[in-house]
Amino acid sequence: MKQSEFLNLVMPFKDKLYRMAKRLLVSREEAEDATQEILLKLWSKNDAMAKYNNVEAFAMTMTKNFCLDRLKSKQASNLKLVHSNYSDERTSLQKQLEAEDSVDWVERIMEELPEQQKMVLQLRDVEQYDFEEICELLDMKNTAVRVALSRARKTVREKLIEKHNYGIG
Repeated sequence: MKQSEFLNLVMPFKDKLYRMAKRLLVSREEAEDATQEILLKLWSKNDAMAKYNNVEAFAMTMTKNFCLDRLKSKQASNLKLVHSNYSDERTSLQKQLEAEDSVDWVERIMEELPEQQKMVLQLRDVEQYDFEEICELLDMKNTAVRVALSRARKTVREKLIEKHNYGIG
Protein backbone atom coordinates (compact mmCIF):
# COMPACT_ATOMS: atom_id res chain seq x y z
CA MET A 1 0.00 0.00 0.00
CA LYS A 2 1.34 3.39 -0.95
CA GLN A 3 1.55 6.30 1.45
CA SER A 4 -1.28 8.20 -0.23
CA GLU A 5 -3.60 5.17 -0.06
CA PHE A 6 -2.70 4.68 3.60
CA LEU A 7 -3.44 8.32 4.39
CA ASN A 8 -6.78 8.17 2.56
CA LEU A 9 -7.70 5.06 4.54
CA VAL A 10 -6.54 6.10 8.02
CA MET A 11 -6.90 9.88 8.25
CA PRO A 12 -10.74 9.95 8.29
CA PHE A 13 -10.78 8.19 11.69
CA LYS A 14 -7.58 9.44 13.33
CA ASP A 15 -9.55 11.94 15.44
CA LYS A 16 -11.64 9.08 16.82
CA LEU A 17 -8.43 7.30 17.81
CA TYR A 18 -7.29 10.44 19.61
CA ARG A 19 -10.60 10.90 21.45
CA MET A 20 -10.56 7.26 22.56
CA ALA A 21 -6.98 7.64 23.81
CA LYS A 22 -7.83 10.92 25.58
CA ARG A 23 -10.83 9.34 27.29
CA LEU A 24 -8.65 6.54 28.63
CA LEU A 25 -5.41 8.39 29.35
CA VAL A 26 -6.95 11.79 30.29
CA SER A 27 -3.78 13.71 29.43
CA ARG A 28 -3.78 15.47 26.05
CA GLU A 29 -0.06 14.81 25.60
CA GLU A 30 -0.38 11.12 26.42
CA ALA A 31 -3.32 10.81 24.01
CA GLU A 32 -1.34 12.49 21.23
CA ASP A 33 1.60 10.15 21.84
CA ALA A 34 -0.69 7.12 21.86
CA THR A 35 -2.38 8.18 18.62
CA GLN A 36 0.99 8.67 16.98
CA GLU A 37 2.14 5.23 18.15
CA ILE A 38 -1.00 3.59 16.77
CA LEU A 39 -0.59 5.35 13.41
CA LEU A 40 3.03 4.13 13.27
CA LYS A 41 1.94 0.59 14.10
CA LEU A 42 -0.73 0.75 11.40
CA TRP A 43 1.85 1.98 8.88
CA SER A 44 4.13 -0.93 9.80
CA LYS A 45 1.20 -3.29 9.09
CA ASN A 46 0.10 -1.53 5.90
CA ASP A 47 0.86 -4.55 3.70
CA ALA A 48 -1.46 -6.75 5.76
CA MET A 49 -4.23 -4.14 6.02
CA ALA A 50 -6.10 -5.41 2.97
CA LYS A 51 -7.09 -8.58 4.84
CA TYR A 52 -8.90 -6.66 7.58
CA ASN A 53 -12.64 -6.28 7.09
CA ASN A 54 -12.81 -3.05 9.07
CA VAL A 55 -9.54 -1.15 9.46
CA GLU A 56 -11.19 1.46 11.68
CA ALA A 57 -12.41 -1.19 14.14
CA PHE A 58 -8.96 -2.77 14.10
CA ALA A 59 -7.34 0.60 14.83
CA MET A 60 -9.80 1.39 17.63
CA THR A 61 -9.08 -1.99 19.23
CA MET A 62 -5.34 -1.32 18.93
CA THR A 63 -5.83 2.08 20.55
CA LYS A 64 -7.87 0.66 23.42
CA ASN A 65 -5.33 -2.08 24.10
CA PHE A 66 -2.37 0.29 23.81
CA CYS A 67 -3.92 2.77 26.24
CA LEU A 68 -4.87 0.08 28.75
CA ASP A 69 -1.31 -1.26 28.57
CA ARG A 70 0.01 2.27 29.18
CA LEU A 71 -2.21 2.65 32.22
CA LYS A 72 -0.99 -0.66 33.61
CA SER A 73 2.66 0.17 33.02
CA LYS A 74 4.99 1.97 35.39
CA GLN A 75 4.53 5.14 33.36
CA ALA A 76 0.94 5.37 34.54
CA SER A 77 2.09 7.07 37.71
CA ASN A 78 3.56 9.86 35.59
CA LEU A 79 0.30 10.71 33.80
CA LYS A 80 -0.85 14.27 34.39
CA LEU A 81 -4.36 15.62 34.26
CA VAL A 82 -4.41 18.24 31.53
CA HIS A 83 -7.67 19.78 30.41
CA SER A 84 -8.01 21.46 27.07
CA ASN A 85 -9.60 24.87 27.06
CA TYR A 86 -12.57 25.41 24.81
CA SER A 87 -13.14 28.92 23.60
CA ASP A 88 -15.74 30.29 21.26
CA GLU A 89 -15.84 34.01 20.63
CA ARG A 90 -19.57 33.96 19.83
CA THR A 91 -20.70 32.77 23.26
CA SER A 92 -20.77 34.82 26.41
CA LEU A 93 -18.24 34.11 29.10
CA GLN A 94 -21.03 32.94 31.42
CA LYS A 95 -22.34 30.39 28.92
CA GLN A 96 -18.82 29.27 28.10
CA LEU A 97 -18.05 28.69 31.78
CA GLU A 98 -21.31 26.82 32.28
CA ALA A 99 -20.61 24.63 29.27
CA GLU A 100 -17.07 23.90 30.45
CA ASP A 101 -18.38 23.13 33.93
CA SER A 102 -20.97 20.71 32.54
CA VAL A 103 -18.41 18.99 30.34
CA ASP A 104 -16.02 18.74 33.29
CA TRP A 105 -18.73 17.20 35.46
CA VAL A 106 -19.67 14.64 32.82
CA GLU A 107 -15.99 13.78 32.31
CA ARG A 108 -15.50 13.36 36.08
CA ILE A 109 -18.58 11.17 36.33
CA MET A 110 -17.46 9.09 33.34
CA GLU A 111 -14.04 8.57 34.95
CA GLU A 112 -15.78 7.02 37.98
CA LEU A 113 -17.68 4.51 35.84
CA PRO A 114 -16.49 0.92 35.56
CA GLU A 115 -14.11 0.48 32.62
CA GLN A 116 -16.61 -1.41 30.45
CA GLN A 117 -19.37 1.14 30.95
CA LYS A 118 -16.94 3.99 30.27
CA MET A 119 -15.83 2.39 26.99
CA VAL A 120 -19.38 1.65 25.81
CA LEU A 121 -20.57 5.18 26.66
CA GLN A 122 -17.57 6.72 24.88
CA LEU A 123 -18.02 4.61 21.74
CA ARG A 124 -21.80 4.99 21.51
CA ASP A 125 -22.54 8.53 22.70
CA VAL A 126 -19.30 10.34 21.88
CA GLU A 127 -17.97 8.47 18.86
CA GLN A 128 -21.43 7.55 17.52
CA TYR A 129 -20.63 3.88 16.78
CA ASP A 130 -23.41 1.42 16.02
CA PHE A 131 -24.15 -1.34 18.53
CA GLU A 132 -22.79 -3.99 16.15
CA GLU A 133 -19.49 -2.11 15.83
CA ILE A 134 -19.20 -1.74 19.60
CA CYS A 135 -19.89 -5.45 20.03
CA GLU A 136 -17.09 -6.21 17.60
CA LEU A 137 -14.65 -3.70 19.10
CA LEU A 138 -15.16 -4.75 22.70
CA ASP A 139 -15.87 -8.43 21.99
CA MET A 140 -19.21 -8.27 23.81
CA LYS A 141 -22.71 -9.52 23.10
CA ASN A 142 -25.31 -7.01 21.95
CA THR A 143 -27.38 -7.33 25.13
CA ALA A 144 -24.29 -6.81 27.32
CA VAL A 145 -23.44 -3.62 25.39
CA ARG A 146 -26.99 -2.31 25.79
CA VAL A 147 -27.06 -3.12 29.52
CA ALA A 148 -23.66 -1.46 30.08
CA LEU A 149 -24.76 1.63 28.12
CA SER A 150 -28.03 1.85 30.03
CA ARG A 151 -26.28 1.58 33.39
CA ALA A 152 -23.65 4.15 32.39
CA ARG A 153 -26.27 6.64 31.21
CA LYS A 154 -28.34 6.10 34.34
CA THR A 155 -25.32 6.74 36.58
CA VAL A 156 -24.36 9.89 34.68
CA ARG A 157 -27.95 11.15 34.78
CA GLU A 158 -28.34 10.46 38.52
CA LYS A 159 -25.03 12.13 39.41
CA LEU A 160 -25.89 15.20 37.32
CA ILE A 161 -29.33 15.48 38.92
CA GLU A 162 -27.73 15.10 42.34
CA LYS A 163 -25.21 17.83 41.51
CA HIS A 164 -27.78 20.27 40.11
CA ASN A 165 -30.31 19.75 42.89
CA TYR A 166 -27.64 20.31 45.57
CA GLY A 167 -29.42 17.79 47.73
CA ILE A 168 -32.79 19.60 47.48
CA GLY A 169 -35.89 17.70 46.48
